[in-house]
Amino acid sequence: MAKNLVIVESPAKARTISGFLGKGFQVVASYGHVRDLPENELGIDLEHDFLPNYVIPPDKKARLKEIQQKIAADTIIWIATDEDREGEAIGWHLLAALKLAKKQKVKRVAFHEITEKAVLAAIEAPRELDQSLIDAQQARRILDRLVGYKLSPLLWKKIKAGLSAGRVQSVALRLIAEREAEIKAFKIEEFWRLHAELAGKSKQSFLAELLKAADKMLAINNEKEAQAWVAKLAQEQFAVAKITTKKVEKSPPPAFITSTMQQEAYRKLGFSVKRTMIIAQQLYEGVRLGKRGQAGLITYMRTDSTRMADSALAVAKQVIEREYGFEYALAKPRFYKGKVKGAQEAHEAIRPVDFTILPAEAEQYLEKDQAKLYKLVWRRALASQMQVARLERQTVDITAGDTLFQAKGQKTEFPGYLRVYVESKDENGEGHAKGAAEEFYGDQELPALTEGEILQLKELTPSQHFTQPPARYSEASLVKKLESEGIGRPSTYAPIINTIITRAYVERKEKRLWPTEIGMVVNDFLVEHFPQIVDLKFTAKLEDELDEIAAGKEGWVELISGFYKPFAENLERKSKEVKREDVIKEKTGETCPECGKELIFRFGRRGKFIACSEYPKCKFSKPTKEEEEKQAALLAEIGEVACDKCGAKMVLKSGRFGEFLGCSAYPECKNIKSIKKDTKIVCQGCGEGTLLERRTKKGRVFYGCSRYPKCDYATWNLASKGSNTKAGGAGKAKAKVKTKPKAKPKARKKSKKTQ
Repeated sequence: MAKNLVIVESPAKARTISGFLGKGFQVVASYGHVRDLPENELGIDLEHDFLPNYVIPPDKKARLKEIQQKIAADTIIWIATDEDREGEAIGWHLLAALKLAKKQKVKRVAFHEITEKAVLAAIEAPRELDQSLIDAQQARRILDRLVGYKLSPLLWKKIKAGLSAGRVQSVALRLIAEREAEIKAFKIEEFWRLHAELAGKSKQSFLAELLKAADKMLAINNEKEAQAWVAKLAQEQFAVAKITTKKVEKSPPPAFITSTMQQEAYRKLGFSVKRTMIIAQQLYEGVRLGKRGQAGLITYMRTDSTRMADSALAVAKQVIEREYGFEYALAKPRFYKGKVKGAQEAHEAIRPVDFTILPAEAEQYLEKDQAKLYKLVWRRALASQMQVARLERQTVDITAGDTLFQAKGQKTEFPGYLRVYVESKDENGEGHAKGAAEEFYGDQELPALTEGEILQLKELTPSQHFTQPPARYSEASLVKKLESEGIGRPSTYAPIINTIITRAYVERKEKRLWPTEIGMVVNDFLVEHFPQIVDLKFTAKLEDELDEIAAGKEGWVELISGFYKPFAENLERKSKEVKREDVIKEKTGETCPECGKELIFRFGRRGKFIACSEYPKCKFSKPTKEEEEKQAALLAEIGEVACDKCGAKMVLKSGRFGEFLGCSAYPECKNIKSIKKDTKIVCQGCGEGTLLERRTKKGRVFYGCSRYPKCDYATWNLASKGSNTKAGGAGKAKAKVKTKPKAKPKARKKSKKTQ
């Protein structure tokens, strides 16, 4: 039995903390939540103040039993879960699940960083569990359960089985769907730009763009107009009319909060929001740093505060002076005003726990992606305490006849924080206005020029452009939008995006988020019939009210009650009023060959298909044109196959896990075969076979050697399809394949090549 039992969420965190505490302390992990609402029922008493019925999941019972065995009557329980609402709720659920005696001594400790100093300081200053934080987490969980559990069955009835709705996720889906509608409605227009390459007395060339003619902004609509201007301007004299010089100071951005870290990690490192949070969690919970021992590298990663501790600011200044020079350090620390409404200023921004651990030192102990994210966090936090960058910007107006050209240039007088960190920007998400001047040459350094100076025209270059629709959201820009609208909080951005992708409402393509057909149908349904659920202002107001509960200013039962009554009334009304045929409005323009009625598009378990509008009276159905073409291409690829049991022709069929071959003599012969799609990538196990796409019993795709069982090489992922597509008997394959999957496919034995 332990004298002092410290309970945390994860084994990694437990290992780190164990090294800071004495022999009288034992640290164990709960592995996250130990209680939750039941999976197969609502679990909320609607008649008695929405009382939740929490249950212990089967996979957590053994873990709780292990923890209980370490507790004696005099054991002091230390709840050391994360310092946010979720962590507070995990601690509360732990105490309830462990069924501790009333006399059992329980202490709550929280820390923003997992270092020896922070942990020992927390042990010296324990507190009680914060019931307001617990209530806020509980309110969010109940709200989400009510929406998901009550609304999802309506989607099953009116659209297709297996769909689900989420309170905040549905708002994110709406943003993505509305952006798609904007893109489809956007009318692309042609326009041209004209740039002049010029040189002055110094002979150094620079670029200027044509902006005005006869004191009016000029729009060049086509190539003919552009060439006419080229011909005209080639005869004109170019002269410097006006030079405007402006001294500019550029200030660094603050240290990361959750959302800005997710955005920058996406832009600079290509990490998904989910991946960023997984790696940040690892850096927070601790890694072994050689002689320094096991310790956390960054502070808590779920935060909306830009504040840094005074002790961290002092160390940051020392590191700046040592690594970059005294001229880069500030005389006094720079403080940032929190931009996020309801920011928890008691927390800190995301920063290194110790600025003296330079990225170059940490890198040798970290995995590749961990090192990248640590370097990003370190540079951003350090830059926030460095001198401003001092720039000189010049704008030069140049006349040629009655036209005006403009050249822009910039030079750095003192780099300041830019020596360490340059913030990335999102791609233009709002499209280019026709004729708008881009500053793609805005960072050029202009030569020394004087007003009235005659310039030499070296070349006139017209270029064709087209107005662009708004860009689809990336994960970074979606997080930015959600944050700006007040939707979601630091702990929810990653789950929101992951959920809509997992539900197949959205898919990642070309590093952007594209709504799927079913995602658009679900969104249209929710917008038309449950506008409040997907209303941005209403959802943001709920977030504010959850913050009020966390601050102890509002009761959670009142919030749920105010939300649920109108929601339930609308749900009952829509369940009766809305007909399925009114939801799926897309018509084919074809008639049913069996009954003559109209054919319409429907959604089933396996996606979109065509069916008779008189269903269930008429059960005619067929695949869509796209699906027919896909199947035809697949049949052409695999060729004609005979049944190896009866000799009949095998035909293409579709099942739960995609296409397969079934005997045409069914039901007399029930033989089936999986379709082995050849990737044409040479097997790295034997260098002779090629990798075939296969599936596990649960439908997960993996890739295995065509020479199986002679070669049992298998991998979950193809890193590159490469160009080496011919299987040969000599040497290693050139196509790169990931050879260390998280878990081997059960369909085949382990290969030494994949260990």
